[in-house]
Amino acid sequence: MPQPPTSVLLLAGGQGARMGGQDKGLVEWRGLPMIAHVQRQARSLTDDLIISCNRNAERYALYADRLAADSEAGFPGPMAGLRAGLAMARHKRVLVLPCDVPGIDTALLLAMLAAQAQAPEAPLIVRQGGAWEPLICVLPRTALNAFDTAWASGERSPRRVMLALHPTPLDCLENDPRLRNFNTPATLEYSGREG
Repeated sequence: MPQPPTSVLLLAGGQGARMGGQDKGLVEWRGLPMIAHVQRQARSLTDDLIISCNRNAERYALYADRLAADSEAGFPGPMAGLRAGLAMARHKRVLVLPCDVPGIDTALLLAMLAAQAQAPEAPLIVRQGGAWEPLICVLPRTALNAFDTAWASGERSPRRVMLALHPTPLDCLENDPRLRNFNTPATLEYSGREG
């Protein structure tokens, strides 16, 4: 079955506090910036690849069709990146991935898109070992309204907003290596020894 057109939003706008202030998406993993690994898996799925970033725009531009930036300064968190990306997206649904899951693969992304197409009005969120992974998701662009309303009320948790939209889960095994999150120097170093 042909898939509906999809925008892709890669979130790389964080402060990198647990990475010592480094720009996580540009930290190297197995010889390439983490953003390059994630972008490589998602590139063939879209003609509208957006990267949300708040610094190093010239470097991120190499991997994106367009860049989004938070509307507020000071690294206000992933919900700001989601709002900026959803507002910019050209298609009615948006595949969202964080920059620090370089082991993600296209097979999982295709499974996410196929599952979301079965209930296109609801978000699809990956669940790993029963735990929601809200930044690995497919969102209808109409979810922007819920994010904007929540933001105006002071809410900053994407998870809470998405769960209120009754998402479809895509269950993965606990410790699925494709979902391993590299957000500290120690996890990167350990992964380097493994690989």
